[in-house]
Amino acid sequence: MLLGAHVSISGGLDKAPERGRALSCDCMQIFSKNQMQWKAKPIDLDEAERFKEGSKAQGIVETVIHDSYLINLGSPERSLLKQSREAFLDEMVRAKHLGVRSLVFHPGAHMGAGEQAGLKKIAESMNWARNAFGSGDVQQVLEITAGQGSVLGYSFEQLAKIISLVGDQRSVGVCFDSCHAYAAGYDVKTRTGYQRTFDLFDEIIGFEYLKAMHINDSKGKLGSRLDRHEQIGKGFIGLDGFKNFMNDRRFEKIPMILETPQGDKQYRKELKILRSLIRK
Repeated sequence: MLLGAHVSISGGLDKAPERGRALSCDCMQIFSKNQMQWKAKPIDLDEAERFKEGSKAQGIVETVIHDSYLINLGSPERSLLKQSREAFLDEMVRAKHLGVRSLVFHPGAHMGAGEQAGLKKIAESMNWARNAFGSGDVQQVLEITAGQGSVLGYSFEQLAKIISLVGDQRSVGVCFDSCHAYAAGYDVKTRTGYQRTFDLFDEIIGFEYLKAMHINDSKGKLGSRLDRHEQIGKGFIGLDGFKNFMNDRRFEKIPMILETPQGDKQYRKELKILRSLIRK
């Protein structure tokens, strides 16, 4: 299994691969810039080369980028939508410079405009960015959400609807977040619930769209809609739930990323726990 964690870019993007290896990561996720700011200086191309060389040298098989938390591709407010689209396009460009193929993002929130209007707006935003960016290189990877407030993307049907409205479906993917899915009502804790969840995923979306996974325990109960990550084994999914993920051979080549609360302080320990769940 390709196991890793969200790694800091403090001090420079090129520092991330060594940090990832120190945490025992096979893969990793990063922000390409400060995730709470709209603007950032362009990627330094020499730094980008050092990042790519460092990833290879440190044995980081794959990196995914998570976009800024400020971006809302489903916003009904014209100014925020314009700012979000331009920032999303910039994230795609940054990913290309870093040689990263998957840009993971929360689909967006309809902010009172309604579910169908919001889903349509998200797809339109993705199409806008794809047309401005061009084909290939970077995949737009929709992350399943917990569904708090007016946030969209909390059901397989919603994700499938967005994908159906996107022009270039070959450059689209899905990131399955265990915490978000559980909070949205998908039982990945029990064996039968897990099997049913991924049968539905394949039926409604299709495994060919699965490009990344976030492996997080959940502070919220099944169907709570609470977007609160917990450390592995300390939440409502528990170790038995993560045994399901760790022994599903369909996902051997899918990057599985930790985003748990203690971060670097516990990632190495949690990765060891996850690896211990793999049946020999």
